[in-house]
Amino acid sequence: MKQTTIITTGVVIVAIAAIYFFTRSPSAPATVTETPTETAQPSVSPAVTPSAPLTNGAISVIGKSVEGRDINAYHYGTGTSEILFIGGIHGGYEWNTVLVANKLTDYLKANPSVIPVNVKVIVIPVLNPDGLNKVVGTATGNFTAADVSTSKNTVIAGRFNANTVDLNRNFDCDWQENGKWQSTTVSGGTAVFSEPESQAIKNYITTAKPAAVIVWYSAAGGVYASNCHGGVSAETNALTQTYADASGYPAYQSFDFYSTTGDITNWLAKINIPAVSVILTDHSNTEWSKNLLGVQALLKYYGNK
Repeated sequence: MKQTTIITTGVVIVAIAAIYFFTRSPSAPATVTETPTETAQPSVSPAVTPSAPLTNGAISVIGKSVEGRDINAYHYGTGTSEILFIGGIHGGYEWNTVLVANKLTDYLKANPSVIPVNVKVIVIPVLNPDGLNKVVGTATGNFTAADVSTSKNTVIAGRFNANTVDLNRNFDCDWQENGKWQSTTVSGGTAVFSEPESQAIKNYITTAKPAAVIVWYSAAGGVYASNCHGGVSAETNALTQTYADASGYPAYQSFDFYSTTGDITNWLAKINIPAVSVILTDHSNTEWSKNLLGVQALLKYYGNK
């Protein structure tokens, strides 16, 4: 009996020793599983950080419309000299200006090498997304001529934002609450920059300080220099003539068909930023071949500065 007790005690001691040995061993499973836990933490590297340049079609939102739609800016190139193109300030009434801006974004994305190293291009295809939505059923710019409303009243209503303000009467050059569009009285807003769309582009421009701004309109057929009682600047003259000579549009020193108040390009002249109005010949065609030549000439001009 005493011998059995001794054997049993010995077996227990050996078993305890074995358990202690294997749990302390570096090759034990408990130790191996700790290593991946320490090294498997995900490494997060965002594609675009706030300080990184936005290039080749990257989109930033510069503001919202009255109805909360995004106003998008498309970014191309990484240079310090910025050329800004704006379409759709009159929304669905001038829907072809949105399409010509879309063609420019497609062209630049497919041909990034056309942008000189010292230049970047920003395209805002739709400054008045609520007005565009009224006429084509979308505010993104992804539409064709087949989507455009056939109702004349709807198309005219699409000229204005959701507050029925003509955005091109809401800027700080000769602003008036009641402006003119041909012989029609239109709202210029309750004050200068009263509209969120105008505020958005003002904030963008005063921060970015572009070297040149081109705003597309329709329909008159020409390139019109900007001026807010200080005369046309030498650089605006060069911008006007460069685009006009290349595109084949006639160049004009001013828009004289009727008196305009609160015009965006004239406001740009007031703050010493060269700007022109490129007015398409009608309300349905993009005249892309002409505008492409104008864009290419500007890229070359600013690439050589």
